[in-house]
Amino acid sequence: MKIYSTLIILALTAILIGTSCTKETSSIIPNSGRTIKFILYTKQDFSNDNHNITFSLFIRNHTRDLFDSALSSMKIKDIPDSMHKLIFEKKVPNDDGSDLAAGFNYTIENVGISWYIDTCAAGQTFKVVDFSFQ
Repeated sequence: MKIYSTLIILALTAILIGTSCTKETSSIIPNSGRTIKFILYTKQDFSNDNHNITFSLFIRNHTRDLFDSALSSMKIKDIPDSMHKLIFEKKVPNDDGSDLAAGFNYTIENVGISWYIDTCAAGQTFKVVDFSFQ
């Protein structure tokens, strides 16, 4: 009886091993996308400028905005110096592989709106947008 039970267990094990699923590995590497690093600072002394300023970061392609995010308002005198830069890193969402525009928009209270724009060429996987506010 013991031999019969052992043979049945071995047969069932062999059947299970023979019919089990196998993983297929793909040689296709998924598109890791592009990354843009935004750096904001100033090299000038604005210690007496109490105007409010609001910065926003943006990424856009030829047809639409892909990313737009406002930072908290601050006093111009509080924009960090080059030793204390604000650094933000963003993966490009819905990347179609085209040229991109990336940069900063900023609004100064009672003065107006301005911007700093840089480009990220098609195929470029990493871009640094380095903005020294003046």
